[in-house]
Amino acid sequence: MSAHGHVDLGHTVAGWTGTAIALTGLGVLGVAVPAVSVTLAIVGGGIVVLAGLTTWGLHLAGWGKPSGPRPEEEWSWRVRDHAARQGHPDCLGCRLAGRRPAAVEAGSHEHLVAASSSAGSEPVATPSPAA
Repeated sequence: MSAHGHVDLGHTVAGWTGTAIALTGLGVLGVAVPAVSVTLAIVGGGIVVLAGLTTWGLHLAGWGKPSGPRPEEEWSWRVRDHAARQGHPDCLGCRLAGRRPAAVEAGSHEHLVAASSSAGSEPVATPSPAA
């Protein structure tokens, strides 16, 4: 046991489902190699891609988790994340789906305001770290 207590490892419906589907696809790929079957290899690869898409879809539906640790009361894999509809900050899957939290949207122009006040006359566009 760790001296730091329990750690939230992200045991979620999305994670477990995606892992199960991916293991099935990898099993099919494992059979395809000794069988020297291109057809089985393509099917196995398709199942692995399906695993990624399924995991992403479940994450967007709220059955995944945001990045970083969660409060201990949300550690159960049966807990649905109701903030997923707005998107998670710093989440690639949410950004790919076009979901950006309102706080991130509002904060995206802060770099223009800071540069404007320090430069004096005109706002200077600096690259945003979120972009």
